[in-house]
Amino acid sequence: MKTRTIGLLASTIIAGGASLLAVSVVAAQTQPVSPDRLGVADRVETSIGTLDFKDGAPSAETAATVRDALDFTRALNVYNNSFRGASALGLQKGFQSIGADFNDVVITSELMDSTSLFLTGNADTVYYLSVIDLSDGPMVIEQPSDGVGTINDIWFSWIIDVGGPGPDRGRGGKYLIVGPDYDGPLPEGGFFVAHSKTNRVLYASRAYLVDSDPKPAVANIRAHMKIYPYAVGGYGTSIAEALTGKVRLGDNPAVPEMTFVEASNVSFNTIPPSDFGFYEWINDTVQAEPATSYDVELAGQLAAIGIVKGKPFAPDARMKKILTDAALVGQAAGRVLNWRPYEAHPDWAYYPGSMWGSMLWEGGAFFETPPPAFEDGDFKPLPPTGARTLDSRTAFYYGYTLDSPGMIMRIPGVGSQYLMAFLDAQGDVFDGGRTYKVTLPKGIPAKAFWSLTLYDNQTRSMLQTPQKYPRAGSQSYPSPAATVAEDGSTTVWFAPKQPNGVDRGNWIQTDPAKGWFTILRLYSPLPSFFDKSWQLSEIEPVE
Repeated sequence: MKTRTIGLLASTIIAGGASLLAVSVVAAQTQPVSPDRLGVADRVETSIGTLDFKDGAPSAETAATVRDALDFTRALNVYNNSFRGASALGLQKGFQSIGADFNDVVITSELMDSTSLFLTGNADTVYYLSVIDLSDGPMVIEQPSDGVGTINDIWFSWIIDVGGPGPDRGRGGKYLIVGPDYDGPLPEGGFFVAHSKTNRVLYASRAYLVDSDPKPAVANIRAHMKIYPYAVGGYGTSIAEALTGKVRLGDNPAVPEMTFVEASNVSFNTIPPSDFGFYEWINDTVQAEPATSYDVELAGQLAAIGIVKGKPFAPDARMKKILTDAALVGQAAGRVLNWRPYEAHPDWAYYPGSMWGSMLWEGGAFFETPPPAFEDGDFKPLPPTGARTLDSRTAFYYGYTLDSPGMIMRIPGVGSQYLMAFLDAQGDVFDGGRTYKVTLPKGIPAKAFWSLTLYDNQTRSMLQTPQKYPRAGSQSYPSPAATVAEDGSTTVWFAPKQPNGVDRGNWIQTDPAKGWFTILRLYSPLPSFFDKSWQLSEIEPVE
């Protein structure tokens, strides 16, 4: 019947004077489609093994194999897409291990050192950090002046910047952080208001040293840093607003004495596990936070492996084995994308063909669109790509913590910039038993100061050696400043023993038993960094 109808249609077209080409097109559309193109062979060889089908129906063995593959894929996606959540929880657990409760402030009065396990922390600035609990209502943060920081939720989703990159612009101010379940009145003014999707938020701020001395910054933080509950109807609410009946006047709260917990010279761990325990950590966060705190795609991946809000996480032996395997592969992905990125992502190299690079330039702080250009005082945003740069996100959160637009921007003299090096000039990993050197030409583009810091390949934390502070830079604290050569250049050496004729400030000690990588930090970077007219050398093996 179908063939006859089409034939009549063709006859009609011919009779109407249409071309023979039209007839050919119509006829071509009627050719039968081969079932082989739509179906499956009885036996197929794949990367997950041999799959058997009987006239398209999978065997019981094939069904089991495919189910294992699906569970593994989803578990691997969870590892890569939610590592940020485990890392955030690691900060909470690490702070609690040294006695810091919610809303307390962890401070590094003598800077961060290699005693702690903290993803790529620096030994250049005073850290002051807190995990803040919003479950009982909004919280006020009184930000001290001269800080540089950010606030993220417990999934490392950005909420607001504070200090220099924030709305207070380094002058200090009151921030009001509102949790997901709060629907009460908010102040008319007096606060920088920001909303969180989670009940726990991470506050992280840094202060610069004054003439290579941390004491003034520490004193300022201890005098002015405050965290306390918001009082409805107090400061920020006018009497006129109360007259409308929308809010009841209240008293300003009594600001409690802050608890500061010292983290310098203290051993603690903030790094999540890379085995089955990783998924237990993620389940803890899922159970503690609203189901709306993470996107539906990630929620679907979590649910597929048994992590569901309000339900117990109890994988059987088969699933536990799959999750353990996926964690190993997920960790491998984080390491491949950091240590050997340029085969797949040559654009991560900051200079063409260089081993110095950063994954953040591809998709910016939110892993979607590169940061905007900055010309003549104006920002020129790039069009959104609409696509998540998954590899850059995976690489970033495996080795680094927190997220902020202030971490990747092209504004001269503001914030800081970072270049990472995991390989030497020949593309080989660094050997802790060998000697290497890098030269920074005259005119290092850092208005404030610069530094190089070494990190342990295993922990992604500061390399532990007798030096304690594995860094070199322009500041003379906590280790001597690097000496500048007569031509204005600065050469830094990496070696297990101090090379002959090299000043202490120009040497960072390595450990023959450990591999390492390094980060160059430029604080208040200058235009020559952004236009790439200044370029440091590759890290060259000397012996």
